[in-house]
Amino acid sequence: MSASLKPLTLEDFLAWEALQPEKYEFDGIQPVAMTGTSVAHARLVARLIVALASRLPRRCEAFANDLKVVSANRVRYPDVTVVCGATQPRDDSVQPVIVIEVLSPSTALADKRVKSHDYRNVTSIEAYVILDQEEPNATVMRRAAEWREEPVNGLGEVLDLAEVGVAIPLAELYR
Repeated sequence: MSASLKPLTLEDFLAWEALQPEKYEFDGIQPVAMTGTSVAHARLVARLIVALASRLPRRCEAFANDLKVVSANRVRYPDVTVVCGATQPRDDSVQPVIVIEVLSPSTALADKRVKSHDYRNVTSIEAYVILDQEEPNATVMRRAAEWREEPVNGLGEVLDLAEVGVAIPLAELYR
């Protein structure tokens, strides 16, 4: 006789996660523990938050990786989200306009392939940005009739987040 494990539903996961002291993402089947990060990763996220905070219009706010984004039966904790409009102080999930992930060696494949697909399913997201942890390179994926990819490479380039009227020189993030 064999036992089969039933995949968790999104509702089951959210109820379970609310009781956990650590953060977990949900891949649609099971919880995935959030791991630690490197100094380079944390530095880039911090610089990005500072750059966004000083440039965003009043109706928008940038958050680091503590808020969930729920998409098509999955839960993600992006490195940075930009939310425009009202938020409730007790909410632990958001409907962002922009999602930003910083590539780590252990998450690069998921960030590029799996999360890209997940974020496309969130109707509020207009742009998904992937930043290289080590080099001044970014990929911006923008919602249009078809999602389009725009590479931004080199210290002399600017990360243009037209969706919120913000432009950040890569040199500022990778100084």
